[in-house]
Amino acid sequence: MIDYLLPIITVLIGFLFVILIKPKEGKYLKLFLAFSGAFLLSLTVFNLLPEIYHEEAGKTVGIFIMLGILLQIFLEFFSKGAEHGHVHAPGNMQTFPWLLFISLSIHSILEGFPLHRHDTLVYGIVVHKMPVAIVLTAFFLKTGMKKWHIAAFVSLFALMTPLGTFLGEHINGIEKFHAPISALIIGIFLHISTIILFESSEGHKFNLTKLAVIIAGILIAYIL
Repeated sequence: MIDYLLPIITVLIGFLFVILIKPKEGKYLKLFLAFSGAFLLSLTVFNLLPEIYHEEAGKTVGIFIMLGILLQIFLEFFSKGAEHGHVHAPGNMQTFPWLLFISLSIHSILEGFPLHRHDTLVYGIVVHKMPVAIVLTAFFLKTGMKKWHIAAFVSLFALMTPLGTFLGEHINGIEKFHAPISALIIGIFLHISTIILFESSEGHKFNLTKLAVIIAGILIAYIL
């Protein structure tokens, strides 16, 4: 049940945080993003990669990992980078952003597939989704999008990862495709987490606080 509830609660908390607190985007959000990138990358390297290569040998796994990276790059043409905490879309947005929603939904459904097989991966998804929900809500408010549109978008977005978890558990015969699906998701996670870490390094300058946050994300993922 926690795999279903935590992603929903996390996204809604991020939405309410922006609506009620109206925070300014600053270094604390960037530090949170750096932590989330390090945490998600570490969970992928420590847990998902060893498991998939233990189950499936050969180049097939690598092919699907690369396909996952390419799929995420394609989705970001429509999501404008929202998956890694940055939205690069100009202008006013008075109508419901369907392309953004569809691309984020595909990403979220896929990342929900392996949750029921891993005890700790849900925490990586939670840490990943919180800044995404905050950035999306703040961005929509700046564009002048109606608040009920924002609420509808965020609420539907919150349901997509649990939908993926449900499909992963209940689709007949899905287990036989576990290896390629997991490899695809690993590729998505690798792309997102490395982009987050790359973008959090402003001008490639050394930042002791950010380094400490990244190390903390790695250590916590290892302990879990």
